[in-house]
Amino acid sequence: MGSDTQTSLLHLDDDDAAAVVNGVVNYKAQPAMRSKSGTWRSAWFVIGVEVGERFAHYGILSNLITYLTGPLRLSTATAAESINVWAGTAMLLPLVGAFIADSYVGRYRTILLASLVYIMGLGLLAVSAMVPSECQATSESESCSPNLQVMLFFISLYMVAIGQGGQKPCIQAFGADQFDEHHPKECRDRSSFFNWCYFGMCTGILLSLLTLNYVKDNISWALGFAIPCLVMTIGLLVFLLGTKTYRFNNIKGNDKKSPFFRIGRVFAAAIRNRRISLSDITFHDHEETCTIIPHPCSKQSNFLHKALLTPQGSKEEACSLNEVEEAEAVLRLIPIWAICLIFGVVFAQVPTFFTKQGASMDRTIFPGFDLPAASFQSLVYLTIVIVSPIYDRIFVPAVRSITKKPSGITMLQRIGTGLLFTMMTTVIAALVEMKRLKIAREYGVVDDPNATVPMSVWWLIPQYLLFGIAEVFTAVGLQEFFYDQVPLVLKSMGPALYYSIFGLGSFLSSFLISMIEDITGKDGQNSWFANNINQAHLDYFYWLLAVLSIMELVLFIFLAKSYVYN
Repeated sequence: MGSDTQTSLLHLDDDDAAAVVNGVVNYKAQPAMRSKSGTWRSAWFVIGVEVGERFAHYGILSNLITYLTGPLRLSTATAAESINVWAGTAMLLPLVGAFIADSYVGRYRTILLASLVYIMGLGLLAVSAMVPSECQATSESESCSPNLQVMLFFISLYMVAIGQGGQKPCIQAFGADQFDEHHPKECRDRSSFFNWCYFGMCTGILLSLLTLNYVKDNISWALGFAIPCLVMTIGLLVFLLGTKTYRFNNIKGNDKKSPFFRIGRVFAAAIRNRRISLSDITFHDHEETCTIIPHPCSKQSNFLHKALLTPQGSKEEACSLNEVEEAEAVLRLIPIWAICLIFGVVFAQVPTFFTKQGASMDRTIFPGFDLPAASFQSLVYLTIVIVSPIYDRIFVPAVRSITKKPSGITMLQRIGTGLLFTMMTTVIAALVEMKRLKIAREYGVVDDPNATVPMSVWWLIPQYLLFGIAEVFTAVGLQEFFYDQVPLVLKSMGPALYYSIFGLGSFLSSFLISMIEDITGKDGQNSWFANNINQAHLDYFYWLLAVLSIMELVLFIFLAKSYVYN
């Protein structure tokens, strides 16, 4: 895929050259024709593998806390921490996957290799569920020492994380690559792609939650893990079917340096020249030595201007203006990325403590049938599936007519709106948990960890729906924002930064849980996360998240006002 596009263009006539998309090639490494490649004809294949991946991922994650505290007999706090560490690892590994894709392998090949590892991990996960558990003979114990089943389970779980680390940063970036940002219609379609890609992802998640949780709770855990393996395999085949229609980025042919090396070199040069004033800096243009004035496009980080040139008398090659601007673009993203980590912390509670809440409540649909607690996560994604088309087809055109912006509102305005809904989610969750604990006390079931609190699980609906709306705004907004704002040579890093928010958010959640568990569980007292949820205080934890979410929103508004778009 690395053939020189300019050489091939010499063999095209004027009409053909006008129809060629600059900077990309087709699967034969020839100039990609606009009429035969890319756009929605390619994007739907990419969305197809994304649907399969999300189905598989949530087929594992959604009911994982039930599997860990049930068949594997881990404590509630240990199970929640284990899930957060695994989820965090899976969401941070895309940074490694993006580095490999952008520097060496390319997005297409990275998706293929990572998908194969993903599928092997899923298959091994199903096998681990069929291994006899040594914990069966110690049913009265709260936890169990590691055995073959536990070790095999976690090995396969982290194989899945490695596969996801290679696949996730590349799928959305590769899908967005199918649209030419310099073509008016394709530029608008690219913005819609992120909405419809997230719609497809959530459709896969919704199908997974509505089917696999029932299979795992009522039929077999092994079958519940095997089905995601099959679906992921089908998703990979769908992706391969679109190969002949794809556009492949040809930027690497223009610059042999790793983009990470180029950006790292800028920061290293700026640090090395930190004591040099701008008036002392010169640059070499052919044989002349000149004094440089800071570039007017780079007002936010004058420090990096020192990487543009070298001290007088130095023979070391200076960084180019393009390299400095790439580094500045990355630097501007860091504050936005950091403040959104609280959103990642709240996100980590949906498959853990939200599910644990529901498991203790009345889930009876009709006599003899109780809805699995993990299935209520489907409300988040049902909300997304409903709201996403409304946002794309009604909200954006209506607001566009007022603001005259192609996307209706800016990316940062979209993210901030979602953060407001996130804050509302934590407040509602805290109030509902307070009511649940009050009813548990009134009916005298506080000391019975297996008791069903006579409170309908439908009380949890508002917090699930609000967080679904928050995802439509914040999650999709972050995807588009990072893809759009990273330098052209680092497009895989955009989705990786997005996923790292959830990864580091999961680690922060695990850290908070561990710290609070140690502080509130001293001297034999029940901690906020006691194994008996009726003696725990999840409401305190939710109030803490509400305070953090308010602080996040205020700081985000401040940062968004001063942010300068590329």
